[in-house]
Amino acid sequence: MNLSAVVFPLLFALFAVISVTAMLLVWGLRRKVAEQERRHEALINVLRNEILAMNSASVGVGKRVQQVERKLNITAEKQQELENRDPGALAYNQAAKLMEMGADVDDLVSSCGIARPEAELMALLHREVRSTPSLESGR
Repeated sequence: MNLSAVVFPLLFALFAVISVTAMLLVWGLRRKVAEQERRHEALINVLRNEILAMNSASVGVGKRVQQVERKLNITAEKQQELENRDPGALAYNQAAKLMEMGADVDDLVSSCGIARPEAELMALLHREVRSTPSLESGR
């Protein structure tokens, strides 16, 4: 019997087994890759939806901040108008601050433009507030 007649079919069978095994491995790996690709696509879709939701929320927050800013500007303008409307109240506020800093009646009359009796009344009230501990702690 010829040696090549035995070896050639054995080599052919070995090659066939190796080829089939390699094809099965490739097929299994392709299936795993396809499954991972499906998972990654699903994850990408989830992340895309989350980003869209965050963008929508950011736009909503931005609009709300703009509304609050507009209201704040309107309120500041109204407050300025109110302060400009009643100059007497401004003088009394300034006089009260000066009194807290230790100004006397003559300082109030000259600095704030209020009448002397009003300045004396403010000084009297300020002394009363400072001498009464319960009123001082309530401020």
